[in-house]
Amino acid sequence: MLPSRHLKRLTIRLGAVVLLIWTVSLTLNHWSKKEDTDNYRVKEMDIKDGHLAKIQENLNRLKQSNDEERLIQRDIAERANFGNDKLEAPPKRMIEHNKDSAIVKTVNIMRNNDLKDTLLERRENENVPRNIDADKNEHPDGKKEDKQEDVAQIGAPVPRREGAEQKDGPGEGGKPVYIDKEKLTKEQRDDFDKGYQDNAFNRYASDMISLHRSLPDLRETECKKIQYGNHLPSACVIIIFHNEAWSVLLRTIHSVLDRSDPTQLKEIIVVDDFSDFDHLKQPLQEYIDKQDKVSLLRAHERIGLIRARLMGFEKCTADVAIFLDSHCEATEGWLPPLLSRIHENETNVLVPVIDVIDLDTFGYQGQVNTDIKSVYVGGFDWGLLFNWHPIPQEELKRIEYKTYLPVRSPTMAGGLFAISSKFFRKLGTYDSGFDIWGGENLELSFKTWMCGGTLETIPCSRVGHVFRKRSPYKWDVKGGNVLRRNLVRLAEVWLDDYKEYYLQRINYDKRINYDKGDYGDVSDRKALRESLHCKSFQWYLDNIFPELFVPGEALASGEIRNVDRSMCIDASTNIKDNEGVVSVYPCHQQGGNQFWLLSKEGEFRRDDTCWDTPDGAKVKLYPCHSSKGNQLFEYREDDTIYSPTAKKCVEITWDAKGLQMAPCTGNDRQKWKMTRKPPKGPGHEKKTSK
Repeated sequence: MLPSRHLKRLTIRLGAVVLLIWTVSLTLNHWSKKEDTDNYRVKEMDIKDGHLAKIQENLNRLKQSNDEERLIQRDIAERANFGNDKLEAPPKRMIEHNKDSAIVKTVNIMRNNDLKDTLLERRENENVPRNIDADKNEHPDGKKEDKQEDVAQIGAPVPRREGAEQKDGPGEGGKPVYIDKEKLTKEQRDDFDKGYQDNAFNRYASDMISLHRSLPDLRETECKKIQYGNHLPSACVIIIFHNEAWSVLLRTIHSVLDRSDPTQLKEIIVVDDFSDFDHLKQPLQEYIDKQDKVSLLRAHERIGLIRARLMGFEKCTADVAIFLDSHCEATEGWLPPLLSRIHENETNVLVPVIDVIDLDTFGYQGQVNTDIKSVYVGGFDWGLLFNWHPIPQEELKRIEYKTYLPVRSPTMAGGLFAISSKFFRKLGTYDSGFDIWGGENLELSFKTWMCGGTLETIPCSRVGHVFRKRSPYKWDVKGGNVLRRNLVRLAEVWLDDYKEYYLQRINYDKRINYDKGDYGDVSDRKALRESLHCKSFQWYLDNIFPELFVPGEALASGEIRNVDRSMCIDASTNIKDNEGVVSVYPCHQQGGNQFWLLSKEGEFRRDDTCWDTPDGAKVKLYPCHSSKGNQLFEYREDDTIYSPTAKKCVEITWDAKGLQMAPCTGNDRQKWKMTRKPPKGPGHEKKTSK
């Protein structure tokens, strides 16, 4: 047996070893957490030792890899939705509530404690109406409502009723449904939260609204006077869904059935993109089987929006194919304006005015188009993302400011549109090489215009749509960035030399072996374009979208890197993000939110958003107004960025977490490196284009 003093020494040594192992473990754990690039920043170090330099090099590679993954995930988050799901809703002036009478009188509804059965569970008792007691007649903002308005009765889901619409009940007339969550039982609160979790909208409120609810007729007076005749082409409505809420999906279907002339509506084809919610399996099949003109197709694996739409289109036997998202509501008179315009010319591709259905209250937001300027049309940026913009002045003059005439649109959002079945096939439908979602709307927009068609927004046709703030869907994207693959295909086939502007956004540079990624074989799509004798992208810019800012006109381009901290200026062009504040982030050399252009007018911009100094203290993003003022900057020879309006320079903060406007001193925190030349690609000189 060892003497006690030896045991004591051994114990101390073992303790030291354990302490050392524990310390190393904590250190390794700490550095593993550092791999989350949203939370860690790599500080520049003065590395002299060769071994430390190697470590730093490896860390930089890791950071660049993680930054690229972060950008991929951000792209996915921005587009991981069907159709319009995560696209921005049209600007506010298009979607304000009609302040008139009953359209916006609110209903404050509470479910009875004994009303715990879901719409799905009530399916077998569809013809038995139930009462829902209204809560106190109090709006969430404290205003009192007429008690008679608040008392609501709602029937369980019922089969289609010819010409019948409820006049009272939750959500009737497009009214919002407000729910005081604090007054719900625990079981109801859990159901309320689950609805948001699964659907990214208030499924609980939707379940309280009739599948046949009434909606306001927001058509302009002249629209209601138009006689479309009795010889319109037939329509097939194709609706794609994945894990959609029961009431939302069925309300979409019934709104089409209830507000479409049976002589014009030939069929509704509903395509299930491999949902796994129980209510979308046998219960949905049984429900659909009871509906006239409605059929259900199912994919046997997850195939994505594009292939699911093609699956539905293959079964379409009507003259016109109309694609809708699965969370829409068609309004009165929505169908004839679309069919009539295609009857006039089968190369017309049409988009209804898209109103907003509030994701929290399911209130139908919209206003009568007494001013055609309240209608917005589609555009895009050089990241090949869709955006909304006002009707160009030249187009307003062409239609003489009339509120009921079709409006030409450079692009469409892609979730809701009508197209001649014959013309869709002629255009090659969608690019079958596209995966899942993303870019298909721009591809169809470009080739419509460039290959002999016309893309229009139809003010006399209106459809509501739930715009979500996030995607509730998940995708296995181990094969790479799906959106980028699709957009590279789009650029290679349709953008001609202008593809360089998109490729620069994704940091492609063949000189330093940056890769476009595997975007597949596009030879068949190029052959299609040639066989259709399609016009050039230069023609498209000159004649269809001359308002688009072309990067070739810029004086400088690329990332803007601070000399002192090696951080780059970073901001999302979605002005709602972080209230439009322009900040800094570790340079990732991936373009995206760190790509900027300096225009000849002295604007630091990305597409249609510009730096602005509204208070002379911070830099924010605002829509470019071309009036200089707060949006005028000078990139000076000493590499400082100067605002003549604020009489200050752009400076990185001491903690390297943001930007500020400060008196110009010429210190390194005020110096910025940017390539003083335009990006590679053609200019936008007016010239003869084909």
